[in-house]
Amino acid sequence: MEFEKAERLKKLPPYLFAEIDRKKKEVASRGIDIISLGIGDPDLPTPQHIVERLKKAVEDPKNHKYPDYEGLYEFRNSASQWIEKRFGVKFNPENEIVSLIGSKEGIAHIPLAFVNPGDYVLVPDPAYPVYNIGTIFAGGISYIMPLRRENNFLPDLKAIPEEVLKKTKIMHINYPNNPTSATADKSFFEEVISLAIKYKFIVCHDMAYSELFYEEPPISIFNVEGAKEVAIEMHSLSKTYSMTGWRIGFAVGNKSIIEGLGKIKTNVDSGIFQAVQEAGIEALTGDQTVVEQYRNIYKERRDMVVQKLQSLGYEVFYPKATFYVWVKTPNNIDSRTFCGKILEETGVVLTPGVGFGTYGEGYFRIALTVSKDRLIEALDRISKVKF
Repeated sequence: MEFEKAERLKKLPPYLFAEIDRKKKEVASRGIDIISLGIGDPDLPTPQHIVERLKKAVEDPKNHKYPDYEGLYEFRNSASQWIEKRFGVKFNPENEIVSLIGSKEGIAHIPLAFVNPGDYVLVPDPAYPVYNIGTIFAGGISYIMPLRRENNFLPDLKAIPEEVLKKTKIMHINYPNNPTSATADKSFFEEVISLAIKYKFIVCHDMAYSELFYEEPPISIFNVEGAKEVAIEMHSLSKTYSMTGWRIGFAVGNKSIIEGLGKIKTNVDSGIFQAVQEAGIEALTGDQTVVEQYRNIYKERRDMVVQKLQSLGYEVFYPKATFYVWVKTPNNIDSRTFCGKILEETGVVLTPGVGFGTYGEGYFRIALTVSKDRLIEALDRISKVKF
């Protein structure tokens, strides 16, 4: 029996990545060796001291019960200390921090706390799809902020009409940026905060890639005066500590925003397994040298990939952060056609830019999440494809 889907599901854009998965399986079935540079899932293992803390915590019966909805105080306090040490900003673990089942969950849920049907949410494009999807689920209207190369993949805030700003509830931004790898400076964040205060909307800053930088460490939006009046910032342990499957992160920010998000979470989830939170405490408070070691591995991969692509004639946006490389397709070929031909002829999976939105067309994304040897093999295969 087939059941009609809800209107909110019908409004979702086509899930391009499902089509990529289908094509990948079809190519693999022909015996072609697949090298996937598509998904941003670290190949480097979770550091051993974090794994050992989990093993010990799993054996403790106190962790077998329902966790606190807002997260263990000890985890939130560790997050508070980590933020203060990294960015020099203090947050009260009691009411300015909430644990998340990964930052994606927090981003998806925050519109449910603040967006009514017909309200605007400012959404970057190209972008992580959940900004738009969370807006759709809340009945909001996504107003697209194009991220263009000529503006270093920052939105042109002056181009947003005042009538939209007056009805805006949330602005989503994400720096270091997925998929473009762009970074933002303090002046940009100052402009964002000034606009949000003037028009009384929330700024939701997704900072999942805060520690994957290669030059200057990115700043927090809370390094800007006034941010605590209007902002929330999503942090994730997934990329920093290679913990994507563990599903743990946290949000910091204005206590009214944290309270709203927390109220949604109280009603729809039962928190994070406490043993995982203990492992999260270990990640945030333990030895951080492995973070730098992993960053250096990604930097070596980045340098090699950028150099090789440029030698092949590709136009590359040089990544100062993240483990992605954002590249123009050759000869203005559309990204779906380009990535499809590469997969079909070589077995290398790339992500077409259009999968991140209309303004991602004409680009493709490479994830640096396989070994250097496999990256070299992938680029050698790509070099043989003619367009």
